[in-house]
Amino acid sequence: MAGPAPQQHDRSSEHIRNVRADIERVEEGLLGAMQRHAFPEASRFAMRLALEEALVNAFRHGHKGMPNTPVLVEYDVSSTRVMLAIEDQGPGFTPEAVPDPTLDENLEVPTGRGLLLMRAYMTSVEYVGRGNRVEMVYDRPPDA
Repeated sequence: MAGPAPQQHDRSSEHIRNVRADIERVEEGLLGAMQRHAFPEASRFAMRLALEEALVNAFRHGHKGMPNTPVLVEYDVSSTRVMLAIEDQGPGFTPEAVPDPTLDENLEVPTGRGLLLMRAYMTSVEYVGRGNRVEMVYDRPPDA
């Protein structure tokens, strides 16, 4: 007796530079994989936003002073879940040290909004190692 068919995955792992063509290629690959797995448009919007915020953080903050250093982007898309990781080669950081942008005293501070958005849209956001790798999970909404 045959069991259920194994779940298909779209996977990618590549180093990209901070140039629009590289960023668009990764974005198109990830969003195309999500579309092949029938994720709704709202899910693809959430993932695009999280990817862009993570890349901005990696290039702007992680690679401060290292403009030509590539970052690693990895993703795994199945019909029920998207796993995305961005890893820079910078010194890392402590996410808890970033000011909460929703507090009145930080409304004028231009940091922390990307982290807030990523946490709002993703099922989970975790910083590993020395804080230079973010691993995010997006679970398909139950009604999608």
